[in-house]
Amino acid sequence: MRPAHALAGVACLALAAFAYAQSTPSAAPDNAPVQTAPLEQAPPTWGDPKAGQTKAAVCAGCHGVDGNAMLQNAPRIAGMPERYIAEQLELFKTGQRTSGLAGVMMPFASMLSPQDMRDVGAWFAAQTPGAGVADDTLITSGPNKGLKFYQVGERLFRGGDASRGIPACMACHGPAGDGNPGPAYPALHGQDATYVARRLEEYRAGTTTYKNPAHFQLMAAVSKSLTDEEIRSLASYVQGLHAR
Repeated sequence: MRPAHALAGVACLALAAFAYAQSTPSAAPDNAPVQTAPLEQAPPTWGDPKAGQTKAAVCAGCHGVDGNAMLQNAPRIAGMPERYIAEQLELFKTGQRTSGLAGVMMPFASMLSPQDMRDVGAWFAAQTPGAGVADDTLITSGPNKGLKFYQVGERLFRGGDASRGIPACMACHGPAGDGNPGPAYPALHGQDATYVARRLEEYRAGTTTYKNPAHFQLMAAVSKSLTDEEIRSLASYVQGLHAR
């Protein structure tokens, strides 16, 4: 027969293990709601693209009916992860994203509930993204002489530059620029080059903000070592990427 103190020790260990299991946090699933609603409101659910189509009608003026913007410097949002779109709308609504055309976006975003944001995101996520054309002009001078212009960006997108601490863009955004819906990394394929270049310049200058500081810090760290030519070339390369 085991001594009483040994049995008590086993019981304590079992109780501790149970308590630990109950208190250990688990990872949020990819379709976890964006937690932006006040406590007195019901949290948003996975978005409804049909409802989102109606709510997104006002977006067509700049972003296009299907999210494939025709205006220069207006981002293409067709095929973007739902969570990414919902998160950005919340940042505009709360004034946490202030750079670029935030002043244009804020009035529209301010009218949306968290569920509206999910629905709008679901509509655009279901659309087929278009693609632009990359600049294949031959570089005739400088350190990248002999390369086509987009190839400078392609090299960084696919391989990064370890000597400067620049990771490959595709590590987060995917080999074809499809983005990642889990951590809400945006899709890049076919994105307007002017818009991409402006965003990279804002990150490099530290003039853009995000509610999730990890996203901002990551992009700021990546962008700070990029030259003007590399930024423009990266922007051109992703503009020419086609969705899989």
